[in-house]
Amino acid sequence: MSSSDAPEDGPKETASVSQNITDADAFKILLEMKIKKRQKKPTLPSTVTELDAEDGSKVYVVGTAHFSDSSKKDVVKTIQDVQPDVVVVELCQYRVSMLKMDEKTLLKEAKEINLEKLQQAIKQNGVMSGLMQMLLLKVSAHITEQLGMAPGGEFREAFKEASKVPFCKFHLGDRPIPVTFKRAIAALSFWQKVKLAWGLCFLSDPISKDDVEKCKQKDLLEQMMAEMIGEFPDLHRTIVSERDIYLTYMLKQAAKQIELPRASESEPRKYIPAVVVGVVGMGHVPGIEKNWNSDLNIQEIMSVPPPSASNKIFKFVIKATVFGLMGYGCYRIGQRTVQFILSMPAAQNCLQKLTEIRSHH
Repeated sequence: MSSSDAPEDGPKETASVSQNITDADAFKILLEMKIKKRQKKPTLPSTVTELDAEDGSKVYVVGTAHFSDSSKKDVVKTIQDVQPDVVVVELCQYRVSMLKMDEKTLLKEAKEINLEKLQQAIKQNGVMSGLMQMLLLKVSAHITEQLGMAPGGEFREAFKEASKVPFCKFHLGDRPIPVTFKRAIAALSFWQKVKLAWGLCFLSDPISKDDVEKCKQKDLLEQMMAEMIGEFPDLHRTIVSERDIYLTYMLKQAAKQIELPRASESEPRKYIPAVVVGVVGMGHVPGIEKNWNSDLNIQEIMSVPPPSASNKIFKFVIKATVFGLMGYGCYRIGQRTVQFILSMPAAQNCLQKLTEIRSHH
């Protein structure tokens, strides 16, 4: 072989070798690189809880505060250190848009609660659940305004980091928000609905960044939850406890062993334990730990009960109030319009002429 032929044959030989690598072989090579990068005994933040599945899979649950820079760093470090196969976040399909928005847009969206958002919430969830959603959005807007920070930063960081890990899947692990709101509304009595709505409407206490970071301490969080249970136990059951069950179920589903690709159908199936990172609010971590070794059935907590008598009364009161305010507004506007027209010089002249005509008759 002449020296001039060598450069031509070299690439041909390399191309031949690369063509002989199957998809299964390429997958194995990249997976081995990922596993080598994965730390055997990672030193993780104190907010991370490690759970073991029966088949040897591992789940790392990162407990976060939803308005926290520290939580974002915890999520990034955990994903980078354990190189997961699946990342599960406390979001549903109705809130997935926050993953794609930038901080500036989210900050503006969270602060602005208008009639269009109310109409959209009512159309999506019904009158009662839509109003409840708007009241809770008001709470979120209040915190956003106080801290100058958009919610869900830890979920956006999880989405970014998951995209950097080879073969890492990204799962939405929360129960659909319309189901949660409808079950929450159905669980409350008429006066509980009134009391809750009143409290959320007049929320104005200042909140500092230190207050948010304190929420990462389990003892303080459990104390806050205990206070909430004492006032609205049914609300706690639907918004927290039932979602604990749902989140646990989704984490267990994600923690199934991974099947390795086969070069041929005759090759036996091989599985390896999965590594999962869950990103959830700190308030859900105790419930996930509690439910981890239980057989879970989510059918019951996915059903929406029919509206109760108190629901119908409350719905009627809300509608009557809205229409009453609209009617009063129209009346006031109409009254002022008539007064304005009558005060005009042209109207005064017409009235004077009518009076003169009537007096002649």
